Amino acid sequence: MELILRLLLNAAALWVAMRLVSGITYEGGVLGFLGVALVFGIVNAVVKPILQFFSIPFILLTLGLFLFVVNAFALWITSGISSSLGLGFRVNGFGAAFLGALVVSVVNLLLSWFVGRPH
Repeated sequence: MELILRLLLNAAALWVAMRLVSGITYEGGVLGFLGVALVFGIVNAVVKPILQFFSIPFILLTLGLFLFVVNAFALWITSGISSSLGLGFRVNGFGAAFLGALVVSVVNLLLSWFVGRPH
């Protein structure tokens, strides 16, 4: 049940980012978008910790602000994987990835609070 809830929260956050950030686009149906959310969850679970580990000096130097860059790269990687799988999700450039990652983070936090699940 937790996995399904996390998938739906990620899908909602990605949808809001797609609507608010002009460089993030999606062409496809609901099931494909759930596939994008699944890819995003896998990237966050597998790739993002590796990026964070290798970014520790930058994270410490910037007092944690570099984590926003790591989140942007995670969203950008999601775009690349999703495009290669034919899911139709694209993030055009690092600026869109950065803004999209900020939106996804805020929406995920708010939705997690709303459903009573700690983030």
